[in-house]
Amino acid sequence: MFAVLKTGGKQYKVQAGDVLRVEKLAADAGEKIQFNEVLMLGGDSTVVGAPFVEGAAVQADVIDQIKGEKLIKFVKRRRKHSSKRTVGHRQKLTLVRITDILASGADKSGVKAAIGSGSVSAPAEAAPAKPAKAAKKAEAPAADAAADDLTAINGVGPAAAKKLVEAGISTYAALAAVDAETFEGTKVKPEWVEQAKELAK
Repeated sequence: MFAVLKTGGKQYKVQAGDVLRVEKLAADAGEKIQFNEVLMLGGDSTVVGAPFVEGAAVQADVIDQIKGEKLIKFVKRRRKHSSKRTVGHRQKLTLVRITDILASGADKSGVKAAIGSGSVSAPAEAAPAKPAKAAKKAEAPAADAAADDLTAINGVGPAAAKKLVEAGISTYAALAAVDAETFEGTKVKPEWVEQAKELAK
C-alpha cells in the first residue's frame, strides 16, 4: 500500500519504512507525527481525494532536524557596473521515517499533526492572551471616565495630553493647581494653566 501526501508545498509518494526529507516541521527528534493531507491511497484499490482523502493519514517518526546541501548563488554584473555578489543558503529540513498508512480513522488516532515550523497555527497556546488584553482595554475607559479632555486646551495635542496623564495630570483642576515654573513631571506652559483654571469652573 502506498500514499501520496502533501507537506511543505510538495507532494511525496510514500510506503511504510520510507525515509523522507521534508520541509522543516515543528517537532523534536523521536516524536511521532501524522500527515493528514493525503491526496491519494494506492494498493488493492485506488482512492483519489477531492482534494484530500477523508479520514486518511500517514504516520511517521521524526528522526532528526537537519540542513540541506549548501546552495551558492553568484551574481556578476558586467559592463559599466562591474559588481559581484555571492549568497549561500542551506534549507532547514526534517528527516522522518514513515511507519504506518491509515485508510480511515485518522481523527481518532490521537497522534500530533505535522505542522510546518513557519505555520500560523503552530503557536496555538498564545491564543488565550487576547481576552486578557480585551479585559485591560475594557478597564481603561472606566478608569478614564473621570478624566477631562486635555486636548480642549489650546496648544495641547494628543502627545502632550498623554505626557500630562503620565505625569499624573488628568483633569482641568489638577492642571490648574500646577505651578508651571516648578513642575518637573513634564513641560507645562503657563497659558495651559490659565486655560485649565477657566475650564475647571
